[in-house]
Amino acid sequence: MPRTVHLVSLGCPKNLIDSEVMLGLLQKDGYVLTDNPAKADVIVVNTCSFVLDAKRESVETVLELSEKKKPGAKLVVSGCLPQLYGKKIAAAMPEAELFLGTGEYHRIADLLRVSAKSMGKNRVHAGAPGFIHSDHHPRAHTGPAHTGWLKISEGCSRRCAFCVIPRIRGNVRSRTVVSLVKEARALVSGGVRELNLVAQDLTEYGRDLKSGDNLEKLLPALCRIKKLEWIRLLYVYPDDFSDRLVDMIAGEPKIVKYIDIPLQHTCDRILKSMRRGVRKRRIHELVSRLRERVPGIVIRTSIIVGFPGETKADFRELCRDLATLDLDRVGVFPYSREEGTPAAKMAGQVARMEIKKREAALLGLLQKQSLARQSAMIGRRVRVVIEGGSGESEMLLQARMSTQAPGGIDGWVYVTDVARDIRAEELLPGRIFDAEITSAMPHDLTARVIGI
Repeated sequence: MPRTVHLVSLGCPKNLIDSEVMLGLLQKDGYVLTDNPAKADVIVVNTCSFVLDAKRESVETVLELSEKKKPGAKLVVSGCLPQLYGKKIAAAMPEAELFLGTGEYHRIADLLRVSAKSMGKNRVHAGAPGFIHSDHHPRAHTGPAHTGWLKISEGCSRRCAFCVIPRIRGNVRSRTVVSLVKEARALVSGGVRELNLVAQDLTEYGRDLKSGDNLEKLLPALCRIKKLEWIRLLYVYPDDFSDRLVDMIAGEPKIVKYIDIPLQHTCDRILKSMRRGVRKRRIHELVSRLRERVPGIVIRTSIIVGFPGETKADFRELCRDLATLDLDRVGVFPYSREEGTPAAKMAGQVARMEIKKREAALLGLLQKQSLARQSAMIGRRVRVVIEGGSGESEMLLQARMSTQAPGGIDGWVYVTDVARDIRAEELLPGRIFDAEITSAMPHDLTARVIGI
């Protein structure tokens, strides 16, 4: 009987890629994937610890799966949680046999070959993170076959005051253009048609390399890959957003007119305190330039409310700025006081109830903006990729425009009607169709598929 593995990946797509590499290594070592944790010989939980809620989810998931494992099975806790807490988390979790930090996950197959007795003496492997996978590492693609993620660098050399990522992931480590193109080609040969580029900060890519590789060299190489239709850029910081990159987004059909620019705030005083390296004027100039040079571009961002020292006046300024900027997608996050960050020791910590109040107020404002923007889409003809059946109703299909990222974070386009000349069996996941938007909600749209 082959050995079986059950893996749960928590947190961001960057974590998911690590999980896929672990699965690839385990499959190469003879393991078979199972959806049933009770039947698995090995259960792996790849944890996230970016904020307090993520830590809680990680701990709860580990404890829940520990109760489901069969006698003799091994429980592996990998990723951010053991990287941050090392032997402390191991002492608190006797249920797990092995703990792997963010720079050790590539050793999973080798370490699982160690006897249970020896493993008990050295359960924690969480040294300073220095690893990043390459095209030579096996990777088991999970999720929809038509969508893939490409991690172009690991770690971050920035030191934002609120962020634990440098402690978890280390400084930036970039892959070469040659390696990334090889992995991208492998993904496309397996059916991927949409490639989502991720890193802690795409603009940092290549700075640690002597080869001169950078984002402006990588993108043209990826665009030359046949059968690859959509390339999406996620997490592009505003301070190093070059004119050449703007030109590439505007001029290259394969690069979707969608960009994720994590702003976090717009008040200069708070931005300085956050150590973001950018100011309000730059933010407004960049958004204006993108709107002017890339017609129809969709801009996504993330905002933190309740950062230490944020006054009610600062919050009102943030709301005014976001109303003026009129960004297409805005994720709002309450400030999370993370141990070991400079912000955790700052004076002026905002009360939790006040943070929740500000979060709700901003979400209310953004929902009104979103509904107005979505309603303006009614009657437009767009291209959508079919994702499959909807959990909302057996009668609906889920789809996405190129300006909606995978995973539902930017909402869905629900297909409610189809032109007569299109057969139902043609509406397969991964196929791209023309559609006409028929109605709008603050987060989602409905559409009629009208052609290929």
